[in-house]
Amino acid sequence: MIKVQREDFDVGAELDALARDNHAIGGIASFVGLVRDVAGAQSVGAMTLEHYPGMTEKMLAKTEAEARRRWPLETCLIIHRFGRLEPGDRIVLVATASAHRQAALEACAFLIDWLKTKAPFWKLEETAAGTRWVAARASDDQAAARWVAE
Repeated sequence: MIKVQREDFDVGAELDALARDNHAIGGIASFVGLVRDVAGAQSVGAMTLEHYPGMTEKMLAKTEAEARRRWPLETCLIIHRFGRLEPGDRIVLVATASAHRQAALEACAFLIDWLKTKAPFWKLEETAAGTRWVAARASDDQAAARWVAE
């Protein structure tokens, strides 16, 4: 399931709903991404996430389908927020559920790595020096590259 939304989400409620009435699930792996108040040496007051509606959901669906192809998942969930967010706000929830923990853990890591590099979101940070777009990081590309060979 994919949700791209402006509003916040309740992690516990989302995870409860994910596994409800599915007793084939033996493990759920999840990741919650939060807005930090610092980037490098600069304080961050807020971050605005922008995206292209339609294109974003299509890319997230493609990424989810790839995870389902690679691992025996019972279900998975991707929630990604957009709009202006402040430090401590939740940005993303990725949860994967499988009969066995290893598949859930690996699929969750894969989804996060690919979201960081392939999902069409743009981040604008507000700092004391003004606003700046967040550039892609080589370390994110390196993390995603480990999944290419599989």
